[in-house]
Amino acid sequence: MRRFGAVRQYRSGRWTASYLDLSGARRRAPETFDTKTEAEVWLSQIEADLTRGDWRDPDAGAVNFKTYALKWVGERGLSATTDELYRRLLRLHIFPRFEADDLDRITAPRVREWRAERLAATGAGTTVAKSYRLLKAILETAVDDELIRRNPCRIRGAGKESPAEREIATVEQVDALAEAVGLRWRLMVYLGAYGPMRPEEQAELRRRDVDLDAMTIRVRKAAPELTTGRRAVGDTKSEAGKRYVVLPAFLHKDLRRHLDWYAEKDREGLLFVGEKGAPFRRSSFGRKWRRARTKVGMPENFRFYDLRHTGHTMATRSGATLKDTMVRAGQSSEKAALIYQHSDRERQKEVASGLDRMVRAARQKGSDQPDEGAGGAEVVRGA
Repeated sequence: MRRFGAVRQYRSGRWTASYLDLSGARRRAPETFDTKTEAEVWLSQIEADLTRGDWRDPDAGAVNFKTYALKWVGERGLSATTDELYRRLLRLHIFPRFEADDLDRITAPRVREWRAERLAATGAGTTVAKSYRLLKAILETAVDDELIRRNPCRIRGAGKESPAEREIATVEQVDALAEAVGLRWRLMVYLGAYGPMRPEEQAELRRRDVDLDAMTIRVRKAAPELTTGRRAVGDTKSEAGKRYVVLPAFLHKDLRRHLDWYAEKDREGLLFVGEKGAPFRRSSFGRKWRRARTKVGMPENFRFYDLRHTGHTMATRSGATLKDTMVRAGQSSEKAALIYQHSDRERQKEVASGLDRMVRAARQKGSDQPDEGAGGAEVVRGA
């Protein structure tokens, strides 16, 4: 008599095997065997898995991927923008291939085929990398939940993004963009470059956040606009996003004029509102930004968000250390929180002063350039 499990022979001559699982339920082999020895070997493998603690319920992976993925997103406690991003990646790039599958049906070869198809169909390497990372994270949780044995997302480097190098604006181009976008929004351009503040942070700035005498703005909240048009007012992108930004002195006039002319008058009033008094909207501002960009002659791929990259670069050139620029821009991670916490308010004032000197010098240099069309040699035109 067998110590573990049981084998028996059917009338057809083939053999089957069964055993009691950890809950006491009887489990039968998913297939029959040619010989009694093959059935006993299968039982021995099951017994070894139970002894080592490696046994998994054969039905555990029979969980629909779409149901599990949506539950996974809902349990993360994500910000509104990240939640929207994940659901969009699932809907457009992951569900079309895997939504009808159970978790244990998603294999490494199928993941490789899916990624290759997405790259070929979209040509969007960054989006495919984001989608791959999301799929990998969901399936890693499925491993932790003991629904699958191993994560099938095992493509080296597939989740790494390689975005194109962003263009950096010059001082003259930032001034030109601020001029072209109009008086009501010019301060937003300057805060994007010399803050450097995210547009969603600027959208939730209040009059009480501005100290004109000290030339500081306190960033407390953010209000990103979702694709539905809803303003999702909430916390900044990270804890480091809650910060005081010391502005360079050359912005004093623009800041004072904006407070006098355009900001809501109440202490809790928004700093940026539209012509009809409505809160800042990404969609309507976007049209103004694109017209200004075209007027200035900036490339179409120069986004408003790239002003932050410009600000990072200018701050570094003005003498700021990496940790200074990270604190100034409100960037952080668990590691960066320790690295950058020593950049205090006094150091930030020094960074702002360096920016002030740099911009003033560039503007002075530009104003000292002679007008090529005036007082110079006469242009010789073709005969």
